[in-house]
Amino acid sequence: AVRFANGRLRSPESLRFTVYRSRDTAHPRKRHRRILVSETERLCYVGHNFGSGVMRCNSLCRYFVGVLDKDSGQMEVYNAEMFNMQPLLSGGRCWVLPQPMPGLYVPPALSCSRMLLRNERWGCALLGEQGALMCVCRAQVDLCIEAFGTSKQKRALSSRRMNAVGSDIVSTAVTKAAANIIDAKGVTALVQDAAQDDVQTISAFLPPCHEDADRPEHVYKFEDILSPTEYEALRVPAAALAGATAEDIAKKAEERSHCSFVLEELKFLPADEKSRDHKARCLWFLDTLIKFSHLKVIKKKHPMGPECPHIISRKLMKNFTSLTYNNGSVQNLVSASMKTKITAYVIALALHINNFQTDLTVLQNDMKLQESRILDIAKALRLKVSKAKGVPGLENDENHKLGTLSLPLPVQKAPAGQRKRKKMN
Repeated sequence: AVRFANGRLRSPESLRFTVYRSRDTAHPRKRHRRILVSETERLCYVGHNFGSGVMRCNSLCRYFVGVLDKDSGQMEVYNAEMFNMQPLLSGGRCWVLPQPMPGLYVPPALSCSRMLLRNERWGCALLGEQGALMCVCRAQVDLCIEAFGTSKQKRALSSRRMNAVGSDIVSTAVTKAAANIIDAKGVTALVQDAAQDDVQTISAFLPPCHEDADRPEHVYKFEDILSPTEYEALRVPAAALAGATAEDIAKKAEERSHCSFVLEELKFLPADEKSRDHKARCLWFLDTLIKFSHLKVIKKKHPMGPECPHIISRKLMKNFTSLTYNNGSVQNLVSASMKTKITAYVIALALHINNFQTDLTVLQNDMKLQESRILDIAKALRLKVSKAKGVPGLENDENHKLGTLSLPLPVQKAPAGQRKRKKMN
């Protein structure tokens, strides 16, 4: 169902309409987008059901169209939408490139619309979403804005032109500066600097390191990983691990309810009640950190479930997520850098659990990381990495990497030749 913004048509029965739909059928919102196009002898019209100019009535109520069969007297009812048809200015033409592109498909004969003048966001949205719509009448539109546009449109036009000039100047300056740096330092030196920057980037997400410590347990202090208040909050959720029997552990292994590192360490819980409780709390928090690292966008208030203490949930959200702005709202994201931070804290906690020597390959598999990545983090933590045979039954049990924290700490070095880097031209 349509209505025309500039009045009634004298002979609407002679009009022919063409509907264009979004090709992005997988997207829950974009798959319902439609553009309706019609053309008379004097004007072209276009309407759409998305964007800032969409009719509010479609969201307030539903519309139906009934088709009556005169012979049988029965009517078939179909869902319908209201489209507000806007007149288009004649002049420059818009078209779609011949290769198939995702997003909205706009007809070849679609003229640049008056709507583009009245609401530039509509035109920009089409250009940005498709990457295919080409408009050669930008200069004509700019002239129209200069002559007839509102003061707001004129300010936007001036700002856009200033930004375009500024962008060209910055781009030229950056290109010239990059060329000077390459000429001065050479490609080899730049690659080495990039490797050093990679180490420094990782170091920014490590637990506090006390290089002057006289004992391994004081290099990465337990209190820097779990505060006394947080440690006390783990007493209740970790009680199930502390009281686990051999049958319970076998059932957990069958259900894969915990990561491999935790399942293996549960087999060796101390007999002493205090030591057993301490290790159970550490294992519960380590397992929670690893599960949290597998999340991407945090949508729930308690992402680790109701059994996770509030103070631990707050710690995870505050210390191990990044804030991002998406679709008009602020979201918590477990970014790549935050996953690096989680990995560093997992390794540091595993060192406290295993007398400052831990199997990095088991943690790598649990966290679904590449070996080169976890080795870079381990070396940034100043661990000595050696080869060892893993526990039978685990993945790659013949070739495991063992990380050991010992004093004096090794000198921190940039990783050399561990990862293939893109060739610089």
